[in-house]
Amino acid sequence: MDKNKILEMSNAICKNTLMETLEIDFVDVGEDFLIARMPVTKKVHQPDGVLHGGATAALAESVGSAAVFILNKDPNIRVRGIEITANHVKSVSSGYVYANAKVIHKGKTIQLWEIKVTDAEEQLISFCKLTTYSRPQ
Repeated sequence: MDKNKILEMSNAICKNTLMETLEIDFVDVGEDFLIARMPVTKKVHQPDGVLHGGATAALAESVGSAAVFILNKDPNIRVRGIEITANHVKSVSSGYVYANAKVIHKGKTIQLWEIKVTDAEEQLISFCKLTTYSRPQ
């Protein structure tokens, strides 16, 4: 399947989910990574007007879990995030943030992902680690 088809399919399955609510959009994919973006607007701000860490974690878990499913190329698995950590290192109040999920360990059952969340200038906003569990449906 080509890159555009994968991205189109990934975005289509986000309808009526948290990803649609947060306006997460998958924008690039390769052999060992998946990138999604999310607009930073008032609906994802914390009270003082900067991106909420929970919204950032939701973006990171969404792209990491989707990466397992897409890069595994097995439509008969269920993927669940079982642990996520997020270190927020810079604030952002507008524009887009981009989450780039790269595989650290791609086991058959347990996968480990590094997810860097950056702004449009590629400045690090948050560094996340996601552990996922895959099993047959």
